[in-house]
Amino acid sequence: MNEIKEYTEKMFENIKHIDENGNEYWSARELQNVLQYKEWRKFEGVINKAKKACENSNIKVFEQFVGSDKLSKRANNTVVKIGDYKLSRYACYLVAQNGDSRKEVIALAQTYFAIQTRKQELSKKEYSELTEDEKRIYRRNQAKSGNYNLNKTAVKSGVKDLARFHNAGYKGLYNGETANDIFKRKKLRYREDILDNMGSEELADNIFRIAQTDAKLKRDSVDNEYTANSIHYEVGKEIRDSIKRMGGTMPEDLPTPNKSLKELEKEKKKFEIKE
Repeated sequence: MNEIKEYTEKMFENIKHIDENGNEYWSARELQNVLQYKEWRKFEGVINKAKKACENSNIKVFEQFVGSDKLSKRANNTVVKIGDYKLSRYACYLVAQNGDSRKEVIALAQTYFAIQTRKQELSKKEYSELTEDEKRIYRRNQAKSGNYNLNKTAVKSGVKDLARFHNAGYKGLYNGETANDIFKRKKLRYREDILDNMGSEELADNIFRIAQTDAKLKRDSVDNEYTANSIHYEVGKEIRDSIKRMGGTMPEDLPTPNKSLKELEKEKKKFEIKE
């Protein structure tokens, strides 16, 4: 059973995207293939049922199912516009719920998206009610998902040295500091992760950097390492300049939390054992 779970996580996570605001979404066309629907016509019928279920739950359909038409080249080299959607995690869950239950992959999708939807997506009201440590955990998960997608995009863009690529982004955002410089400034212990030792505001700055870089690499169809590194640096610097113009706090001046997220997780486990 563990092997099946691992397989489905990879299957759905591999087609996940992160937009310029750090929000995750799935392309309906890509999800169609994973859920083994050969015809878009039939799959769109499932999407329409999911949209109706969303409407019946008093949730805004247009926020969960975002129209996203794209151009597609046919066998005769003619280019046509085809329909698509950017689906939220909740939308994917509703699609799975309305899919062909005879397909094993549909049952697996139902389980996966049901568990992950509640875990990953929070309303603005819910987020505002979280403690700072809970916000850190939520943002850290977003950064983790974003970096996963950015790494895939970077490799496709010709990046071979991912460490140098990520350092370029940090240097732009942190006024020349590399990941190692940030590590030393925060006075972290051996092998501690710098993202695990950031507050929610600093994590938000980095999520924006990650999402914007991912989007620009794709938009510009980058195909070499030098350009990819340059773009990551420039995106980081642009975000830094924006923070400065708005009178915000520079990321290197934001306080480092007293406890890393790893420490918080250990404490939580100890408490649960005692309970």
